[in-house]
Amino acid sequence: MVSFVVDHRRYTSRMRRVMLLLPLCLWSAGLLADSAAGLRWTAPPGWKTAPAQPMRAATYTVPPASGDTTSAECGVYFFGAGQGGSVEANLDRWKSQFHAPGGKPAAARIARRTAGGLTITTIDTSGEYSGLGGPVSGTPRVVPGYRLLGAIVEGPGGNVFVKFTGPGKTIAANQQKFEQLLTSFQRDR
Repeated sequence: MVSFVVDHRRYTSRMRRVMLLLPLCLWSAGLLADSAAGLRWTAPPGWKTAPAQPMRAATYTVPPASGDTTSAECGVYFFGAGQGGSVEANLDRWKSQFHAPGGKPAAARIARRTAGGLTITTIDTSGEYSGLGGPVSGTPRVVPGYRLLGAIVEGPGGNVFVKFTGPGKTIAANQQKFEQLLTSFQRDR
């Protein structure tokens, strides 16, 4: 009986250490997921960090707003210094993924600004979205009523591409949070 008590105490002591270290490990892993290209950012409250995906520095899911049935997604991409194409090429590609009724190109608002010493180029467009299939799938899936808020943040280690897509109401309800995400970008120390 004595050996059981001693073993139980060792087990309990080890479990306490593991339980104390586990949150620290999970917290530090989260810090690594929110940085790329010499930049660091913070996900807005309410946006859930999704599992790792190829070619993405981070992915956030956003629950649907009232009136929408599908959640939105914000992908943060970093392909490496000098990789991923120019700012203009990405804006053109993102614009080409949206069409107005009848197949005409959708209107897009593009703006360039500086925040925290970083150049950020943004795009806002909506309509029928054909970017869900991706370049690997072959046939794109077209979804009506979608909206894109996109940004390209020019970091010291290369461009970081932020693409927030989803149903129009959900994107509109989270537009301030998207801006909050963009203003959180800063040079990694």
